[in-house]
Amino acid sequence: MTQISDPAKARAYFEDKMAFTTGPLELDRMIRSGENNLTVVTFGKRRTFAKGHVPGAINLPKEKWGAFKDCRRIRTTLFIVTLQTCHLAANACRLFASKGFPVMEMDGGFKAWKDYDLDIEREPVNRLK
Repeated sequence: MTQISDPAKARAYFEDKMAFTTGPLELDRMIRSGENNLTVVTFGKRRTFAKGHVPGAINLPKEKWGAFKDCRRIRTTLFIVTLQTCHLAANACRLFASKGFPVMEMDGGFKAWKDYDLDIEREPVNRLK
């Protein structure tokens, strides 16, 4: 039997979800509009990042989170993982939000970005050496 949840709790949950997550199509629209209030961060290995990432994204390995200076309290930092099943972006959001930074997470991870066939930025092969 399906249990009906409390509508007020459901409304609060989905309001929070919409405030702190976005999808690939929404992020693509934000990038294309030229909104300059967003820093996109991904966590892949250097070679994986170089092979393809969201345009304008920066790569931030977990071991460098403490030294990361590109987050600005006036910009929203949007964290993206390769796969949605990884909680790395959620952990980064929790950490950076606890330090006073506005954060969001992209639903579906980079896989969802690729599934929508959105633009992918790559680094030149000679930079991988």
